[in-house]
Amino acid sequence: MSARDVNARVKHNGTRKGAVAPAETAAPAETAAPAETAAPAETGVPAPAVAARVVPAESVAAAPVFRTLSVIVPVYNERNTVAEILRRIRAVDLPLQLEVVVVDDGSTDGTDKVLSALQDSTVRVVTHKDNRGKGAAVRTGVATARGELVLIQDADLEYDPDDWPRLLDPVLKGKAEVVYGSRFTGERRAMRPTQWLGNRLLTLTANVLYRSTLSDMETCYKLFDRRVLDGITIESDGFDFEPEITAKVLRRGHRIYEVPVSYTGRDPSEGTKFAWRDGVHALTTLVRYRLVRRV
Repeated sequence: MSARDVNARVKHNGTRKGAVAPAETAAPAETAAPAETAAPAETGVPAPAVAARVVPAESVAAAPVFRTLSVIVPVYNERNTVAEILRRIRAVDLPLQLEVVVVDDGSTDGTDKVLSALQDSTVRVVTHKDNRGKGAAVRTGVATARGELVLIQDADLEYDPDDWPRLLDPVLKGKAEVVYGSRFTGERRAMRPTQWLGNRLLTLTANVLYRSTLSDMETCYKLFDRRVLDGITIESDGFDFEPEITAKVLRRGHRIYEVPVSYTGRDPSEGTKFAWRDGVHALTTLVRYRLVRRV
């Protein structure tokens, strides 16, 4: 075949439908920028996921959801005050559902009859046959409570439920998992000198042993995210519950948030049950839980 015939055949093949002559090849027209590239149409293949928008499942599961506040009310011979404290509890305006667990710790003054008339869908009453102490009553209350938040409330009218929103605020805003209501930074009726000194000594001991800066370790008002309590075993039966729970919370690395609360203390003639022996037990409890290997 001659050179003229070869050139003619190449020219003929290059003009067939769909063919492009090598010398005339150009860059594709109007190629879209990479950032604007869309998924191929009608291919059935989903577009690649954007990594920045993927939320890990574990971070979603860790987000706290608070629907119910469980209030544990330990009661022992509080016939004259328990009806009033329950009235005040019911009057508090809360952003959560309320569950009240009253633990009658073996009362002998007719408290049980008062409670039987006050029990309803919000207030549940659990009874100890014998008096076992505040720590035992709280332990029973925690085992009974179903809320995501747990608050301790005494029945003797020394603490005002109107202060609950102050306690709840740091938790609901995600600032804290444990909140204490401090009597020494809020309004209060003056304590007896021995009571003031005893509280200060116990709080100072807790701060030294556990490297904290609390102002009121012995306060009744203690609010917990339930997940914190679920990891703690309460062993104390009496008033040494207060230093025990404080020691274990701090040993486990939880920081305690304090807010001011009001306080109207009672004298022994008015029925206060905390005695100097309880202060000694509290002191030894703080030391013991500092020395044990695990809590």
